[in-house]
Amino acid sequence: MTGDRLVCVDIGSTWTKAALVDPSSGALLATRQAPTTPDDVVAGVLAATAGWAAPVRACSSAGGGLRLAVVGYEELISAEAGHRAALSAGARVVHVAAGRLDDVGLAELAAARPDVVLLVGGTDGGDATVLQANAVALAGADRSVPIVVAGNIAVREQVAAVLRAGGVAVTEAGNVLPDIGQLAPESARAAIRAVFLRHVIGGDRLSADPRLREWVRAVTPDAVLDGVVALAALRADADVPGVLVLDVGGATTDVYCVPGVDAEQVSLRREAVGVPAARRTVEGDLGVSASAAALRDAARAEGLADPADDPLAWGEAAAVVALRRHLRAEAAFGPGGATARNVGLVVLSGGVFRHAAPAALAAVVDRLAGDRGGAGGVLAGSRVVVDARYVLAAAGLLAGDAPDAAAGLLGGLLGG
Repeated sequence: MTGDRLVCVDIGSTWTKAALVDPSSGALLATRQAPTTPDDVVAGVLAATAGWAAPVRACSSAGGGLRLAVVGYEELISAEAGHRAALSAGARVVHVAAGRLDDVGLAELAAARPDVVLLVGGTDGGDATVLQANAVALAGADRSVPIVVAGNIAVREQVAAVLRAGGVAVTEAGNVLPDIGQLAPESARAAIRAVFLRHVIGGDRLSADPRLREWVRAVTPDAVLDGVVALAALRADADVPGVLVLDVGGATTDVYCVPGVDAEQVSLRREAVGVPAARRTVEGDLGVSASAAALRDAARAEGLADPADDPLAWGEAAAVVALRRHLRAEAAFGPGGATARNVGLVVLSGGVFRHAAPAALAAVVDRLAGDRGGAGGVLAGSRVVVDARYVLAAAGLLAGDAPDAAAGLLGGLLGG
C-alpha cells in the first residue's frame, strides 16, 4: 500500500464505523461513526469519513446481509442443512420450502422477497427427482432472483443448465448434505458470500454509486474473522492462547473462535482431522434492532427471560443464544480438537457493549460465565475486553496485504 493514511470502514445495518489508520504502523489515528443510510449507504460512508481525504476500503453487512430462501428435498434433512448453511454465512433466512414446488409454493416463495435462493436436495448419487423438478419450477418463475445450487452433485450441472436456460443467474456449490448425517456447508457458505458481493454490493440495492463497488472488499463477517485470526496469532505464546469474539449487531450476532491448541492432542502428538482452526457462526436471526422480533423468539425458545426495553439485556440475550448455538455446532467436531472452551481472551463487540456502564457490563460477563444452558465455562477464567473502537474489522481489512499494520492496530485492543 502507498500513502500515510487509509480509512477502513465497516458498513453495518445500523451504524457505519470508520477508522483512520496509518497503514505503515497500524496506528489508529481517529475513529468516527455515522448512521447507516439505507436508501444509499454511500451517504453514510461519506458522513463517517468527512474531511479525512484518504483512500477507503470497506466491508459490509448492511441491510442484515442477504434475505435468503431455502428450497430443499424434505424438511428435516435437505432443507434443514441448507438453513444451517445460510445462517452461518450471515444470511437471514426468510423462507424454507421442502418438497416439490407447486404454484402455491412458488407464490409463498415470491412473497418472502428473497435476494437469493439456496436450492438443495438429495445426497450425492441419491434421488434427484425433486431437485430436478424444483429447478424446472424455478426456471419458469422470477428470473431476477439468483440461485445457489448446492444439492446432489450427480445432477448439479444439469440443474444449473436448466436454470440458466430460464435466464436465472446461477452459482454452483458443493452439496450441503453429501451423505446421510454428513453436513458440509462450507462450499455453500462461500457461494452465498460471493452472491452477496456480486448481486448486493455490485447491484443497486445498497447504492447505485460506483464507489461502493470499489470500496467493499469483503462481507463484514469475513473481515472480522481475518482480524480475529491475526489477534490469535499475537497471543500464540500466551499462557492460555486462543480468542473468542461475541459481536452483537443490529441485524446479526456473530461468534468467532480461534481456540488454543488442545493439550491432550499435543501430548498424543496427533491433530484433529477436519477441524478448522478458525471458526465462525453468523446468526442472521439474532440482532438488537433489525432482527429484534426474531431475537425475542429465539431467546424464548432457549428459556431466557424477555429482554424487555433494556438495550444491554438485548445484547446479553443475543450473545447467550449465539454462543450456545456456536458450541452446539462445535460439538460436530467431536472430541478430536480444541473448542471455544480453550480460549484465554474473550472480546465483546457491538454498540450495546461499547456503551454499557462498567458495572452493568461486569454483571453481564458474570451471567454469561455462569450460563447453565450451554455457554457457561467459556468466559470463566478468561480475560474479557471490549472492542470499544471497532478495530477487528479494520484489522481484517489490513491483514492480507499489511499484516504488520493489522498487528499494530490490534495491539491497542490487547492493551485496553
